[in-house]
Amino acid sequence: MRLSHRRNLALLGIVALMLASTLLFLYLKSNSNQAMIYAESRDLVGRIKQLNAQWETEILKARIATNHNYDPLVTPLTEMTQLWQQFQAMESGHGRNDSLTWRDSHDAFLSALQEKARLVEQFKSHNAVLRNSLAFLSVAEDDIQEQLAQLMDGDKLQLQNIATDTYDLLLSSLEFAQVTSDDKAADILLGLNKLQVNKQRLPEQFHGPIDILSKHVSLILQEQPVVNRLLENIEAVPVAKRLDDITSLLNTDQQRSDAVDQRYHFYMLVFSVLLVLLLVYLAIHLMRSFTIINRVNKALQSANDDLERRVEERTRELRDTQSELLDTARQAGMAEIATNVLHNVGNVLNSVNISADLVTRKLRGSKALGLGKAMQLINEHPGDLGTFLTQDEKGKLLPGYLNQLVEAIALEQQGMTEELAQLSKSVDHIKDIVATQQSYAGANSLMEPLHISELLEDALRMNSGALTRHHVTVIKDYSEVPQIMGDKHRLLLILINLISNAKYAMSDLGNRPRQMTLGVKIVDDTTLQVSVKDDGEGIAEENMTRIFAHGFTTRKEGHGFGLHSCALAAIEMNGHLTAHSDGPGKGALFTLQIPLKAVTEDA
Repeated sequence: MRLSHRRNLALLGIVALMLASTLLFLYLKSNSNQAMIYAESRDLVGRIKQLNAQWETEILKARIATNHNYDPLVTPLTEMTQLWQQFQAMESGHGRNDSLTWRDSHDAFLSALQEKARLVEQFKSHNAVLRNSLAFLSVAEDDIQEQLAQLMDGDKLQLQNIATDTYDLLLSSLEFAQVTSDDKAADILLGLNKLQVNKQRLPEQFHGPIDILSKHVSLILQEQPVVNRLLENIEAVPVAKRLDDITSLLNTDQQRSDAVDQRYHFYMLVFSVLLVLLLVYLAIHLMRSFTIINRVNKALQSANDDLERRVEERTRELRDTQSELLDTARQAGMAEIATNVLHNVGNVLNSVNISADLVTRKLRGSKALGLGKAMQLINEHPGDLGTFLTQDEKGKLLPGYLNQLVEAIALEQQGMTEELAQLSKSVDHIKDIVATQQSYAGANSLMEPLHISELLEDALRMNSGALTRHHVTVIKDYSEVPQIMGDKHRLLLILINLISNAKYAMSDLGNRPRQMTLGVKIVDDTTLQVSVKDDGEGIAEENMTRIFAHGFTTRKEGHGFGLHSCALAAIEMNGHLTAHSDGPGKGALFTLQIPLKAVTEDA
């Protein structure tokens, strides 16, 4: 039933994950900022169109201008080229340049732009010649009129006619520059002929200025139609139309993109509704699970309260010891020592509670109850006990039953004796912890011969309940170590704390195996090394420098003085305690090293 329930939850979780992944995919697909990109592209095209119009305006200004500054004819083309490069870079980033339609529209625009640039260059060349000739007309005419006015001899009427013909030719040329027509061209040709005839009537000094004037008028007659035709060709180049075509393609693409986004949004809505429904179902299911968990927790709390009541009498002495220790610590002002004592006593209390519970269960199910039943049978036959034991079927079985009962009671007694011995040892250890902590204030440590492997076994027994409860497998890597002289209770304090910390470090591993490795060996024939390695949550790099600091802890219910007291105890034994971890999730290794020579000398 539970397996099927878990499978259903796992399946729902997978479905929820798939729906969330689909929503994320649709969100990324629909959140591509296409509208902004199309707006930027249209803005670039619009700026290019504005520059194109500005370019044509500058061309018209150059058509009627009297100066020869053609920079305004170059600047728009340069800016249009830069904007077009930006546009192409933006378009290539979205793959539209791969389309045949887009390439054709781009090529058509570039072709039109190149054609227009070529015509503008021709216009600049011809218009420069035209503007020079137009600008020179008034100067040449003034020179001729001034020289005619200086002539004192000759026919005044003839000179007046020559001056009038020259002036008429100048006016015809200027009119031709404004309104180019065949009639104006015929008037100019007629004026040129008259000018050549009048040239023969004038002295030699008039021939040069008249020839120059005739040359410039001829250039005007020649270049003005060319300039006009170039202007018409420039205006006919469909740069703006090509830009409009590109804008139309952008609009069409945006419409298609908007349609795709709308579909994505619809799909997102559908999958969002499905995900919400699934989450609502899971929330209802979790609420039911929480109700069951709360009910189970209440039952466990009730059982725990009952257990505490049953062991309260047996632990009163320990509580009195703790109370006495706290009072002593407060009176002496040793707040830190009192905190350490409570922590270490709490570790040993786990072993005390387990031993007391085992003794209680053995007493409750004791075989000694069978002795009362046997005596009841004997008391029922006070007068014929011999006959009952030799002839009655039940009586014949009674001696054998009593023998078995004696053996069972002996075994029970032996087991309870061992548990009581362990309980007594734990109580003694609590007293020794108190004495050890008091030694921090200056008392001398007690050195005694001990086997480090036996000390490790004692520490494991004191943590056995928690290790079993957390399903921790202990691997023992003990080398041959001779009996040493050492401070038993300081060492036991350190080992209990290290094993307890390793057990807590592996409490949140889920279904992963929990494995703890205890190591003992001699290093360089002078140092005893004891190591405790776990496969737990590991230690972050930033915490390595303060792992032994007072008050530092990573557990919510921790106090941050266990490892600190262990480090102090190691230092007082002329040794040191170190920690190593490859990082979070990679376990940790705590190593205690004590110099054997120093221990022996202290002994």
